[in-house]
Amino acid sequence: MATLTPITESTAHLDLATALPVVRESTTSRVLVNNDLMRVVQFTFDAGEMLTEHTSPRAVVVQLVSGRMRFTVDGDEHLMGDGDIIYLAPGAAHALVADTACRMTLVMVDVAVATGV
Repeated sequence: MATLTPITESTAHLDLATALPVVRESTTSRVLVNNDLMRVVQFTFDAGEMLTEHTSPRAVVVQLVSGRMRFTVDGDEHLMGDGDIIYLAPGAAHALVADTACRMTLVMVDVAVATGV
């Protein structure tokens, strides 16, 4: 499990393109922030790599930093390019296929913690 990032402490994660390069025929990831409120993960995908359909109990924001991918949410496919963002409501079924080498940042927010519910 990733090290906890205290909510009360700021952090910086620099030079991620060097620290987490796209690896041939692979999907890689690095957890950048991890605490009770949120989790931030950066992924890289080589062309043709995919994540099969799954869900998350958290609200999720996906930003494609670079590349092209097909991102499916609840059966609707979206063609994503550099800088595009998709918001996923908690429980939304989603999957992806990288059409080119890609770098993606995923931010998951625990809605119960964020709203006090």
